[in-house]
Amino acid sequence: MSESIDVTGRFRKMPVEAGNPVTYTIAVGEHRVPLNDLVGKSVKIDFDGVIRCINCDRVTKKSFNQGFCYPCFRKLAACDSCIMSPEKCHFYLGTCREPEWGETHCMVEHVVYLANSSGLKVGITRATQVPTRWIDQGAVEAIPMLRVASRYLAGLVEVACKSHVADRTNWRAMLKGDVPEVDLVQERERMLGLIADDLAALRETHGDKSIWAVDESGLSLSYPVQVWPEKVKTHNLDKTPEVEGVLEGIKGQYLILDTGVINIRKYTGYEVRFRVDGD
Repeated sequence: MSESIDVTGRFRKMPVEAGNPVTYTIAVGEHRVPLNDLVGKSVKIDFDGVIRCINCDRVTKKSFNQGFCYPCFRKLAACDSCIMSPEKCHFYLGTCREPEWGETHCMVEHVVYLANSSGLKVGITRATQVPTRWIDQGAVEAIPMLRVASRYLAGLVEVACKSHVADRTNWRAMLKGDVPEVDLVQERERMLGLIADDLAALRETHGDKSIWAVDESGLSLSYPVQVWPEKVKTHNLDKTPEVEGVLEGIKGQYLILDTGVINIRKYTGYEVRFRVDGD
């Protein structure tokens, strides 16, 4: 007989650990519930209508940028438009919202990578976020292509790559397990050839040591999924605060239920009750 689970608190992004398959934990307030062993069991999520900012803790009617109230969304560097478009970084102009935060999060080594989550894509992340970023995107395989000195440079390289490859994941295809095979080592060599002139120009402007190619191995990832959905239906806690279904899998930051999928990261800061009945 397995024990029932009944915890309340605010959702946070699910902690992950690379493995075969990836190991997931659901974070509800101070509670940490291992998820992999719950696949196949019925789970319930009840949203009580309260959303609290993950930065200042104030109650907010709407969550911005996955967990922030509007004032924090407006003032925090983590919510600036350059986070989504790093090539627009304005740190060097002295106008960063939080220069100290920028020093520790943006002006540090980043990785430009190729991944296969719903097909070939390019992405960037802080070096310290490998492989977490790949898991959060639901990649089945990823490989570093370049290492660069800052997020700004990573953004400029990504812009060059976007002329030749997608930079977004088709999340519906990712959740269906509909992922074509891709030879990432071969694609890395092809991409480096396609952007060789762009890289030369960036090195001339920012220095030879600002961008360097790497010959690192890729990482293959599998996920704890028993049943792939044929059609992806999403649960929306704002519209339907009670969600229930059999947990059929976990991928990216999504729980895959037999009644639909729910993006846990989207509901960061939402006060919920998370229940699993014992056998």
